[in-house]
Amino acid sequence: MTDLPHADIQGFILRTYAMPVLRVFALKVAQAEAARQFLGKLVNGESEPQLATATDWTVKPSYCLNVGLTYNGLVALELPASSLASFPDEFAAGAAARAERVGDTGDSSPVHWKSQLASADLHILLFLFAETEGVLERITGQLRTGYSSRGAVAELSVHEGRSLPGNAAHFGYRDGFAQPTIDGGLPPLMPDVLPKAPAGEFLLGYPSQYSDFTYPVPTPAALGRNGSFMAFRILAQDCHGFEQFLTEAAHQTGFDRELIAAKLCGRWRNGVPLSLSPDSADERILLEQRNSFDYVPSDSMPDAYDDRRGYRCPLGSHIRRMNPRSSMVAGNSGLKHRIIRRGLPYGPPYDPANPGDGIERGLLGLFIGVSLKDQFEFLMSDWGNKGSFAPGLRDTRDPLIGDNSMPDATFLIPVKGRKRPIQLTGLSSFVTCHGAAYCFLPSATAIRHISNSSATSATSGVTTPHITDHRSGN
Repeated sequence: MTDLPHADIQGFILRTYAMPVLRVFALKVAQAEAARQFLGKLVNGESEPQLATATDWTVKPSYCLNVGLTYNGLVALELPASSLASFPDEFAAGAAARAERVGDTGDSSPVHWKSQLASADLHILLFLFAETEGVLERITGQLRTGYSSRGAVAELSVHEGRSLPGNAAHFGYRDGFAQPTIDGGLPPLMPDVLPKAPAGEFLLGYPSQYSDFTYPVPTPAALGRNGSFMAFRILAQDCHGFEQFLTEAAHQTGFDRELIAAKLCGRWRNGVPLSLSPDSADERILLEQRNSFDYVPSDSMPDAYDDRRGYRCPLGSHIRRMNPRSSMVAGNSGLKHRIIRRGLPYGPPYDPANPGDGIERGLLGLFIGVSLKDQFEFLMSDWGNKGSFAPGLRDTRDPLIGDNSMPDATFLIPVKGRKRPIQLTGLSSFVTCHGAAYCFLPSATAIRHISNSSATSATSGVTTPHITDHRSGN
């Protein structure tokens, strides 16, 4: 087992906090030295608030605070040019520049993003998770006092997330099941039957999921090692449009609308996977059992039902696209693009009796991996918005999060005994991106390193860096 320094690693990389309240602060560095000192105080072990790391909890804390830095933020903090040049191209370019690659076009285009999230002024993201509203407000006050001191940073916007009843997302699906188990990390809340993920799939400085390959560590090692990367996304959900589609699809097919919902996602709305219960949302399957499945027999699940044709769980369903497990996919890579998912919904629960309430609802999504390109971007582009990675998908896209703005967008439901799959039409883009940022998640050591950096070592006129990826086929 890999020996990981948990006290140096940001907590939400290795741990699900399971806290019901989230506030995200989008900040601009106004005075570099003061901003570096503010960050340094978050890891000095003295007064609140302090960075949440992955150390063992004797008692669960009342809040957890984490930090993300954009590439422009590293520039604004006046890191040396040599360090800036050691970061990957996709991180340096940023989420707005890479938007088309992940399907953020049309209404999801950066020109429509809110609260300056497409701006080069977005430098720091603070993620404050809390057990209660009172704790949230107390730590918020302390943070604002800290980062306003000496004009360190300016607050661009604040974004609120709150858990919904039953740990559900706004489309009604219970969430939080499939998280990877990381070698040397902490066990996920839900048991994970898949092979352990190498530490280097989620942390810089360790062997990765690719044989004999370790992702380049930004330099110096004190800055890069034990860090990771994140795509932060504000995802608005069209609950009324989704429910209307279920009704229309039920009329098209004669299927129950809840079965349609299950086919689109790969799980019934209570979280029971179709792979374990294809005909009903069987509540007898316990919560801790709802992640114990595979789509074909495998080393970890030799007795799994062989669903290679998707008769139980369609090949194009959301969870099968985002995590194919042992399914046959291009490059035999079903277990090489896993991602850590954190975040909380925003907006009140959808009320079908009042569908036109005009209130925006969605998800504050945090998607973590050692490579934005090979994990988040790959999932969104190659698996989410293309049909070529697995046989039988044709030109279809993820039915829940894919770009289904085309008038001929379809979803295929294979049915045993039928020569051709049932084809659902009338899809639309049920999820719209209203903002995104690519963040570096520095270790506690890295934050201390940044806080001690001298402006005299920085170089102006920094250009976008370039890192050569030495793996074949990438």
